Order: sequence, then C-alpha cells, then structure tokens
Amino acid sequence: MFWPVIITVISVLVVESIVVAVIVRKKHLDRWLPSYLFGMDSCPRLNQPVPRPEAIESGTAAELLESPKTRADAPCGEDEFPPVRVTKVKGHRTPFERFQQDEPLHVFIAVCDHYEPDNAHPARHVADARNARWCREYPELFGRFEDSRGRSPQHSFFYPQDEYFVPEYLDQLKGLCEAGFGDVEIHLHHNDDTASGLRDKLESFRDTLHNRHGLLRRDPRTGELTYGFIHGNWALCNSRDDGKWCGVNDELTILRETGCYADFTLPSAPEATQTRIVNSIYYSASEPSRPKSHDRGTRAALGVAPPQKHLLMVQGPLTMDWQDRTRGVMPRIENADLLHRRPPTWHRFQQWLRCGIHVTGRPDWCFMKLHTHGCKDGNIDMWLGEQTQSFHHELANQSADRKNFHYYYVTAWEMAQLVHQAEAGFARPVFDEAAAKAELAGAL
Repeated sequence: MFWPVIITVISVLVVESIVVAVIVRKKHLDRWLPSYLFGMDSCPRLNQPVPRPEAIESGTAAELLESPKTRADAPCGEDEFPPVRVTKVKGHRTPFERFQQDEPLHVFIAVCDHYEPDNAHPARHVADARNARWCREYPELFGRFEDSRGRSPQHSFFYPQDEYFVPEYLDQLKGLCEAGFGDVEIHLHHNDDTASGLRDKLESFRDTLHNRHGLLRRDPRTGELTYGFIHGNWALCNSRDDGKWCGVNDELTILRETGCYADFTLPSAPEATQTRIVNSIYYSASEPSRPKSHDRGTRAALGVAPPQKHLLMVQGPLTMDWQDRTRGVMPRIENADLLHRRPPTWHRFQQWLRCGIHVTGRPDWCFMKLHTHGCKDGNIDMWLGEQTQSFHHELANQSADRKNFHYYYVTAWEMAQLVHQAEAGFARPVFDEAAAKAELAGAL
C-alpha cells in the first residue's frame, strides 16, 4: 500500500510540473518571471546608475539634469528650477509599505490609450459614433471628479499613424483636450519597415498633428516638436521573435531623434515581446545590429543625470494576481490592461501599488502607467460606465481617510516630467510654471 501511494503522489507532481511548464512557455513567463520573483536588483539587464552626489550638492536641478533635452522638458525654465532639497527619503523603502503605514506618498496615474476608432475595421458610422461618444460623454461623466490637486481624470490618446483616415476625429479630440481632459500622442503599427521609412512616418505624422490639428508641444529650449510613443503590437525595437510588426532594430534612436520624450509601450506580457526588465523606470539606447535593445537599460535614480542619447522608458505595473486565478488554480497576469472584463478596481489599484514603480531613491513618488484600447467594443462601455466612476469614487474615499496618501491624474507628458522632477529631488510635485515659481520662492 505504501509504494502505490508514493508512486501516485510522484505521478501527480510530475503531471502538475509538466502542466506548469507548458503554461510558463505559452504565456512567455520565462521572459520576465525570474526578474519579478527575485527583484530587479538581481537583473543583470538593468544597470544601477553611478551615484553623483556632487550633482545634488550643487543645489539646483538645472545642474543635476545635464542633458539639454531633459532640462528643456521640465515644466519651467532651467534657471527657475526649485532647489534640490531631497537627498534621502525617510521611512519605508517601497510605495506599498508607505501606503500601509500612512507615510507620505504621491501616486501619479496616467491612462495611456491605444486609441483606435477604426479598431476591427467597422463601418464608418460606427467609428464616428465611437469618437463622438468619447468627446461628448467623458467631460459629462468625469468632470465632477477631482484628484488631490483638484483636477479631473486625464486620458492620453495615443492615436495610430497608420489609422489616420478621418482628420476630424483629431479635431474633436483636440476640443476634449483643450477642455482639460487629456492629451494626444503618437501610436504606430508597422511591419517589415526600414529606418528611413520609420523616420518618415514619425516626422510626417508628428508635423500633421501639430500643423493640421494644433496638437503636441514644442520643446521650450530647442523649439522642436515632442511626443510620447506607444508601439503597436508591442513590437518595439523589432522585439518579436519572428521579426513581424516592426523591422527596425534602431527604433529608439529614431524615436529620440524625431522628438520622442518617452516610450510608454510596456508591459506587453503575456506577449513574447515583454522585456526581462519589469516594474521599472529606466533609460535605454538601441543598436542597429541588435533587436529588443530595450531589454537592457539603466535605472532612473535620484541625483543621477540621465545617460546621454538614451530614451526614457516608462513601464506600467506587471505582477501575478494570486487572488484572481484562472480556473481557480493559476494566478492571472496583472499587466494594468483595462478591459471591459477587467475594469479598474480598488483591488487592482493595490496590486499596481505593490509593483512600486518609482525612481530609485524616491519611494515616496509612485508611477502608475495604465493602458487600454478605449475604442474597442465593450471597453468603451466600461470606460464610460459605472465601473470606472466607482473606481474614482473609491480613490477619493481612500485619500480622505489617509492623510498622507495623495493621488494625481496626469497625462503621459506630465508623468515623464515628474520622473525628471523625482530625479532632481523636487520635494513635491510641480505641475506648471506658476507652481514652480512658488516652489522656488518657498525655498529661498
């Protein structure tokens, strides 16, 4: 009787191991699970920046952020930066621990929408109705919500260059953005492309968005147009194993040279394009001879100037949700994708907070980059329905109950600038030039 039991137990364990191995390979968990389980400190793909204490001691963020583009991207003139006053943050070392202990915590929430009115190639009147509904209902539903600074929820519309069929859609979105509800950035699906072809697409669409629609910004220092970017099909830097849906290894260089201030593509799990680097804000540079170069990079950190000729990579949360299991067994992949069947909830918010995405040395500032396809059938009903409104109500209630928990609805552009502020040691987030001047005056 003893041996049959042992054999049965071993057989069950072997079968379970095989099943788990199959799932791991199918979901491409082998790409990122080791980094997730053992922490990014153990990931050889993510370099720890070389400390530069003299940058902090110099006393101004302008001297700290040596990159001309980085200085220009900040929300005020380089001679008007508030003095650097944070060299070390007291308290717990992760955002979630700070939240649990009610220590000072600022959470920045950016919704980056792969915004495709023509998703699934509907009839023109269907796409028209989708875009019109967003522009009509979003202000009506969410204008009554306010974050810790009194601002309504923001939405960053990453519009696809390859689906620029109806210019009037962007004119309508411009009105929504001018009313204070978001921003428009660049999204791109491309296949079997070349470096010159990619550059032409980006430059042409960038100029069209600005010249035809009055969208995007100019770099206050150089006068050049800037934009945030999301790669279609997750294939940034030619990162698919089969080489489809891109074709350009040197994509990060071309993005940076055409005015991109940051990439917001990741996470892409469970796709094979997911990097080994997870839950991080970092810098990466591409190489013509090697695909998926953003699988390597250097952390963004307090008191450290960004590497020259690198692009800022802002990742969203990626974790395993053990409280929400597939068929009651395997934990779901929590990748901050907001879908009709997985709307924003307080439970998911806590999962995102556990991921603790922050600039190294600044656990008091947490960055939540969420993503969605807001114009897909089903998703649009979730976004413009009661589920999303309930989430905003819960955020407000939690903030009222926790005196040190502050949350902010931000655009993709603002999130990138807040990363640079965290690097520079701003004591509190600064959102506009007037606030920056007040911060400076308070420091003198």
